[in-house]
This record gives sequence, structure tokens and C-alpha cells, in this order.
Amino acid sequence: DDNFRFWREEREDGAIYSCYLKKVTYLSQARLEDENHANGEFSHLMWETHKVRVIRAGTLARLVESLTNNLGEMDSSYVNVFLATYRTFAKPQQFLSTLIDRYKFLRSQRKKESTQTELIETQLRSLISVIWMWLGTYPEDFHERPDLSSLRDLERFAAEFAPGSGLDKRVKEKLLAFMEEDSNEATQRLNHISLSDGSSHPVDTDGSKSLALLEIPCRKIAEQLTFKDADLFCKVIPHHCLGSVWSRRDKSQGPDAPSIRATIQQFNAVSRRVVATVLKTKELRTSCRAKVLQKWIIIAQDLRELKNFSTLKAIITGLQSHPVYRLRKTWSALSKDTMTLFEELSEIFSVENNEINSRELLMKEATAKFPDLESQCKSLKRRNLQKRRSWIDNGIVQGTVPYLGTFLTDLTMIDTAYPDTVEGGLINFEKRRKEFEVLAQLRLLQSAAKIYNIAEDVGFWRWFKSIQTYSDVESYELSCALEPPSESIAKIKKKSASSRFSEPIISSSSTSGQEKRGKVPYDLRDGLGNKPSRSENAKHSLFVCGAEDRTSIASIPDTIAASIGPLLSHSSSTSSVISSDSDTASPLSPYKSSDCYVIKVSLETSHTDSTHVYKSIMLMNSDHTQTVIEKIMEKYSLEGSPQDYCLLQLLPDGELLIPDRSNVFYALNNSVELKFILRTRHDHEAAKYRRKGGRRRAKKMTV
Repeated sequence: DDNFRFWREEREDGAIYSCYLKKVTYLSQARLEDENHANGEFSHLMWETHKVRVIRAGTLARLVESLTNNLGEMDSSYVNVFLATYRTFAKPQQFLSTLIDRYKFLRSQRKKESTQTELIETQLRSLISVIWMWLGTYPEDFHERPDLSSLRDLERFAAEFAPGSGLDKRVKEKLLAFMEEDSNEATQRLNHISLSDGSSHPVDTDGSKSLALLEIPCRKIAEQLTFKDADLFCKVIPHHCLGSVWSRRDKSQGPDAPSIRATIQQFNAVSRRVVATVLKTKELRTSCRAKVLQKWIIIAQDLRELKNFSTLKAIITGLQSHPVYRLRKTWSALSKDTMTLFEELSEIFSVENNEINSRELLMKEATAKFPDLESQCKSLKRRNLQKRRSWIDNGIVQGTVPYLGTFLTDLTMIDTAYPDTVEGGLINFEKRRKEFEVLAQLRLLQSAAKIYNIAEDVGFWRWFKSIQTYSDVESYELSCALEPPSESIAKIKKKSASSRFSEPIISSSSTSGQEKRGKVPYDLRDGLGNKPSRSENAKHSLFVCGAEDRTSIASIPDTIAASIGPLLSHSSSTSSVISSDSDTASPLSPYKSSDCYVIKVSLETSHTDSTHVYKSIMLMNSDHTQTVIEKIMEKYSLEGSPQDYCLLQLLPDGELLIPDRSNVFYALNNSVELKFILRTRHDHEAAKYRRKGGRRRAKKMTV
């Protein structure tokens, strides 16, 4: 914007500001008194320049000060960012205490500064507005069980400084509402315990539910799954999606993120039932089993029409899971049109280029009335055109349920790439602004999800919950019972695999593009008769968690590991969440864009060779070698000079030394995984000397 330009950086005690110069128009008093101007006729515009300060980093007290601008008015854009993200650096009780202290300080200053009385009065009113906005937008921050301490502190504050005001009344209303809600929940828990013995649904043990699936209309299944997903998505608390919150990087902030956990459980429930209904058909012929596959593919298409990307992803994940994907005979029984449809639906969630297909589709259709369906198949294209005309004629308006993993991915990347604090331990508020951009998209989509008008069918959910599901090992054994591994086929597959793949396919998440789209509907490893290895699967997911833990976000089943990485088969092993600063490998899909990468950097010294231990670094397109080395040294808390180190990229056939004065963004090889090593120059020269000595000895032996 030509009217808004960066000027300089200003530093004060406990705060860092970015200063901008803003050009604005104004009317002088002389011009207002001019007769021509009174008629609204201006011969020219007059301009003046205003200085605008934006806080970049600061202490909590300084950030609270910035809730009001230099005119004393509430800075609404800043307040929105602050209220959405402050939980990453302060608890609600801390924020409220600091806010009240600020209010009391301004009241004390009002008596001393008689010339600033009007400004201080405006600031005081603005702070009351901030509290009003906070209580109305994020009431859950005050619902601290069992004593509601923050809300009671606010009640005392309102009674002292704003008795009888709208804030005072609102606080009392919230207090009564929370107490009533807690009482009702306690009663419901008691009733649930007393009725739990007879209220569970009978579990299907004979495979009859797989047959029942064929009798239920596809559209009905899609609508009921969308009803559930939309309800759960609207209940998602956006700040629970923040990387440091939902992954519980800071264990002191609370036990888990329940709104995220509920969405995860529903995703896994659908994916497991897709697998179960396909595999529990041993007594059926292959053609009948293929009908179950076809049924789920058509349901997935109906979900695409309903713009429910969450369950669509769950179904594709189930169909691409190892036990289902290896059923070669079953997949070969599907028609060409059905396979084309499956390929096109799978392509939506391709992991290539940071899942650009699903991102572009979501942005295109987020607030659209209905989906823009496309297909390479002529019959499908003709059918889609007919549906589009029908939607237009009938005035159909569809809501949208996104795949939550996309947002969790972005927020985790931001949390990884940007530090929580900057020099002097100041809170990095620029990081919070970037996080808010993602949270704002999430809130917009939550509004779109409320458009659906679908009634719940209790009978459907009784059937859905009664379907028996299986662990990954049980699923694999059932799959092998349906189509046993063949040694003759295994030899052919092994030979084919060695020429096309550098490593065996673990699951649908690690298949090549051709296999992932469904053209080769079986896993090459299956020909060897091997069961999928959990340790191998773990290499391909950023979060490796247990399927049996239903109570903590720190134990997410592998199927929902796609919230941040590839979707894998269900694992019954349990481990803790691994952040991108962990000492464990992460997926082979680093974040890439036109102006920045997230690279993985290992530290190698003469004492350690820990290339499997890495930390994630944000690499900008303006970063030169010394800048990147400084970032790495800060991440690893290394002392010394950047001149003592060199940066190398790990390549499949060796190492690439990044020149000292080069732009790393353009010097690296971006066609491979972005893995780097930071090595001391002394160790690097010693390694070169050893390699040269080895080559000379080898040459002498040859002579």
C-alpha cells in the first residue's frame, strides 16, 4: 500500500515496535470555511502523515497496554489477534490480573494528569470493552472448574468499578449459567453410570453389518456423516488448534484439547468402519465384496457433493489402508468408471506440493453455494452437469466441512518455524499474527458449516456404532484370509518393486502417485507375506500414537496422524506426541512455498553423529549461509562464531556443501528431502582429509 510504509523499528523497555508512516487526507479549517468547499467542490486534496506504531514483541504488560491505541480507543484488529492467541504465552488468570492492574493504574493516573483526563477516560472505557468482548467471544476461558476463580475475580472487579453496568450484569449471568451447566453435567454423569450396563449397542460379530451397508442409501449415509462432522466442527474451539496447545508442547497449559479430540475420534471411527465392512466378508464372493468397495466410493462422491472434506478424507484413508488396498482381486472387479472416480477423489488429498489440491479446492468452495465437480470421465462429467443444473434450479445451498488436518498442519509449521520469544525474552507477537490468519480462516469455515439443514437419524447411528472394528494386526490377518499372499506373485512383485521403488511401500501414504490413485490396488510388500511393521510406519508420520487411548490428545491413532502428516494404518502401540523439534524422524513432506521452506537440520560434531536427530528451521528466500547458521546455532543453543561452522545438504548420493556467501534458498537442491547438517569446519576438513587418504590407498592397491 503506497499510503502505508514501514519507517523504522523502535525499542522501549519491555517492547519492540514497528513504526509505519500512514498518509491520510484532511480538511483544514480554512478550507472548511471556504464557500466553494461548503458546496462539496474541492480543487485539490491535502495530505498529512501519521506515525503508526505496531507492537512486534513485548512483555505481557506491554502487550496489554497495546490493547488501546494512541487515541485511547480499542484497537479492534489487535484485540482480535490477542484474544485468539494469548493462551500460548499466558493463562486466563494471568491475563485478567494484568488487565485489571492496567485499569487500576490508569485510574490512579487520572487524578495526577489533569491534562490527560479525556484520554485516560477513553482508555478506561476501552478496557471495559475489551473485557466485554473477551467474555462474550471466549466464555470458556472463565469456565474454570470447580470454583470459577477467574469469573469470580471479574465479578468483584465489576462490582467495584462498574456497578450496575452491562458488564456487571453479564458477569452475573455467566456465573449462574456456568453453575447450572456444571450441575446438569454432574446429573448426566450419574445417569450415564446407572444406565451404562444396558445402553450399549450389540456388536456385530457375524459380518451382517457389511451386508446392511448395501441396503442403506448412499446419500443417507453421506448426510448423516456430514451431520455429525458439521456439529463437531462447529464445536471446535479455534485456539485449541494452535500448535503449542493441541500437541501439548506446554504440559502446564491443561490436559488436552477436547474439541480437537472429538473430531479425531470421529475421523478414526469412520475410517475403521470402512476397513471393517470390507474385511468382514469372508463368506462372500469377490464380486459381492467389490460392491462394498463401490458403495464406499459412491458415498465418498456424495460427501464431495456435500463439501464434507473431513469424512471424504476418512473414507479414502480407509480404502487406501494396507489391509484393504492389497485386495487385488476385489479391486480388479470394480468397473472402469468406479476406479476413475476413486482416482479423482484420491487425487484431492495428494500430499504433493503441500497438499495444494485440497487447499485450492477448499479456498474455491469454502463459501460457494455448491461444489464445482469436475471429471475426466465423460459419463461422470455428464452426470455432474445434470446435478449442477438441478442445484441451480432448486436453489440448493451446501455448507462446508474442511479437513481439520490442513489447519493443524499449518499451525504446527508456524509453531515450529517461529520462536515463542525474541531477544530479552519478549513475547513474539508477530508469530501470533501469523497464527491468527489461519484461525480466522477456521472461523469463517465454521460459519459455512452451520448452513447444513440435516436431521439426525438415531437408527443410523445405532447401526454405525454396532459395527465391530479391528486393530491393524487383526485387519491384516483378515485381509490375508480373504486373499492369501502368493509366493509366485511375490517374486514378480518383488522384481517389479526393485526397479520402480527405492524402498518398500508401507501404506497408502507412502505409495507412488500411480499406486495412490488406485491404478495398482495392492501393496507390493504383501507379495512377500510380510505384515506391516509399526516401526516402519512410524517413520512416515510426524505423530505416532496409540489407537487404544481414548482420553488424551497425546495418544492419537495413526489414522489421524494425517492431521499433521500421512494417514497410516491403525496402530495399537502407544507413544507420546513428537514435535518437530523432537529427536525422531518426521514425514518426507516438508513445508514448501515460493518464498520459504521448513528445513530439517541435524548437528554433527566430533563427539556425536546424530543425523537422525533434527530441529526444524524456517528458511526464507533472502537468507544467506551465515544467517541460516546463526538460526541453527540459536536453535541448538550453541556458542561461538558462525564462521566456525559449515552447512551441508544431505543428498541421496552424498553431501552438498553450501558456499559461505550464497543464498541458501536458491543454492539447495529442492528436488529431494530438505535435510541438512551443521558441522564444524575442523571436522569437515578432517573428514575430507580422511576421504582423500582412502582414495589414495585404494588407487595404490589397484596399481
